[in-house]
This record gives sequence, C-alpha cells and structure tokens, in this order.
Amino acid sequence: MKKAGLLIVCVSVAFSLLLGIAIAKETVVVYTSLETEETVDYLKLAKKELPDLDIQAIRLSTGELGARMLAEKDNPQADCIWGWAVTNMSEFIPKGMLVKYKPKGWDKIPAHFKEPNGYWVAIDLYAAALVPNTKVLQSKNLPMPKGWNDLLNPVYKDMLIMPNPASSGTGFLQVASLLVMLDPDYKNKPVEKNKAWDFLKKLDKNMGQYIKSGSKPAKLTAAGEYAIGCSFAFVYSSLKKKGFPVALVLPEEGAGYELEANALLKGAKHEKAAKKFLDWAISKSAMNQYAKFKLGVTYPNIQGPKDLPALKTIKLAPMDFPWQSKNRAKILEVWQNLFLR
Repeated sequence: MKKAGLLIVCVSVAFSLLLGIAIAKETVVVYTSLETEETVDYLKLAKKELPDLDIQAIRLSTGELGARMLAEKDNPQADCIWGWAVTNMSEFIPKGMLVKYKPKGWDKIPAHFKEPNGYWVAIDLYAAALVPNTKVLQSKNLPMPKGWNDLLNPVYKDMLIMPNPASSGTGFLQVASLLVMLDPDYKNKPVEKNKAWDFLKKLDKNMGQYIKSGSKPAKLTAAGEYAIGCSFAFVYSSLKKKGFPVALVLPEEGAGYELEANALLKGAKHEKAAKKFLDWAISKSAMNQYAKFKLGVTYPNIQGPKDLPALKTIKLAPMDFPWQSKNRAKILEVWQNLFLR
C-alpha cells in the first residue's frame, strides 16, 4: 500500500510538472508609444491569438521611450518596439541598438513602409489635426480655423495648446512638417535659418501651453480649457464618440503625418518570443484592428475608421523622413531655445 501510494504521488507530481510545462508562457517585454486606449484594444487580440506569450507592454510617450532605450543601452529591459515614430526609430540604427529582422508577412508590406534591410517595418500612419471645441468657439465668438495660418489670428490669444516636440511624436511631426512646407529651400540651409521659425514665433503669441503628450491638447480642449488643440485625428474620433463638442480640422496647407513602426532590440532577453510578437504585429488580423483607430495602415487594401476621412481624400504635407530624422536633434534644440518656458 505504501508503494502504491508513493507511486500515485510521483505520478501526480510528474503530471503537474508536465502540465506546468504545457501551460508555461514565454515572456516578451514590449515598449510602445501607441495611445493607451488603442493599445488596450490591440492587446486583447494579441493575447487571444498568441496564447503562448506573456506580453508585458509598457506604454511611454515618444520622447520618453527613446530616453529609456538610451538609458538601458548596455542592459536592455525590453525585447522589441511596437508602434514608435519612424523619425525616432531611425536614429537608433546607427547607434547599433536595433537588429535586422523581417517578420513573417514582410513581403506584403509595400517598400516605402519598411527599412530595406529589415531594421524596422511600419504598421500605420497618423496625421496631425486641429481639434477645436465648438462650444468654446461659439461662446467666445471665435471663427472655425481651416488651417495653420488661421491660428495666427490674435483672437485666439492664449486659447491654443500644442504638444512639446521634444517629448511628443505628434508635436515633432507638426513642427517638422512646417519646416518642410514653409521653406522650399530647407535642405540647403542650416535648420536654424528655416523660414518656418518665423511662423512658429507668431503662433507662439497665441499659445496657451505646450504639453508633453500628443493627445492631451485635444483632451484638454474637449474639456473646455482651450479653444483649439493641435493634436492628431484619432483623438478627435475617440472624443467625438464620447460625446465631447469637438470638430476635426485637417490643415488646408497640408497635414503632417508620421509612420509608426516596430523593431527588434539588440540584446533582447526573449528574442524568440519577440519575433513571434513582431510576426503577429504586421499580420492582417492585427492590421484590421489598427484600422479601427488609424487613418491608414500599411497592409494593402484595409480601410480606416468610418468616422474619419478616407486617407486618399486628405491633403498630406510633403514629409521628408530622412532629413527630419537626421536633423531631429537640431530641430529640437532650436525649438527649445525659442519656445521652452
């Protein structure tokens, strides 16, 4: 009886160990700058379709994510990046902090949405937008703007809010798009000589606050604290669904935009799991989920949200991602010297 009892115990322990192995999950640590609301939605699908992964996603603003990566360069705490601005991502290739990896489905993504060697692949596009509070405009008898130039009107003094480009990807794309749009000779002169700085100085006279988040300008405007938030299109969509009195204005001069991309980090502690996640992150299933929030995704023939304008109908600003990435540090230095207060 004792031997039989011992055998049952041993079998039970062995079965438990085997069961533990069977249900054990691989950890993957993911840094992202995707907005919290959309990240929560995407992760529900990711966890359903990747049941063998324990996905630990840490959301940081664009600038904070880069700063953390640099601080952890010699001992990376994340395995991969998911949805980070390409102008930021590109800076980390020459720093040797990214690893070439072409996820499953790479060939389906058009060439202009991926780094040819495999350092990054973009998943979506988001565009800068002005988000006015219609009740505030009405109560203060303020005109509805059509674009950037209208914001110079003195009636908007202290009624505008904009992201700080040093911490916000949205803020950076807004400034970077103006540098390209307003000075056709931008490539042939020092950044500090760009004509757009004169425009931004005039705009600064009406600016109530610069804030580190790209979504906060729209959210604070929706709450009635400002008349117009310089933000991006998805935030408008989210606020409108919640019943806030907001409108969407895509600047008539051209809407600046940014690509959000994924990459594998050098020194990833869970590289195998990270590759599984990155494979999923450019799948058609994931792209359909992104398209619920984004103006456009990089997987062909997937339409964006019904409550936002179709991408083909929007006048996009002439972005120059290589120039903007190369000159990012200088652009931020000039901006901070002029406007940080």
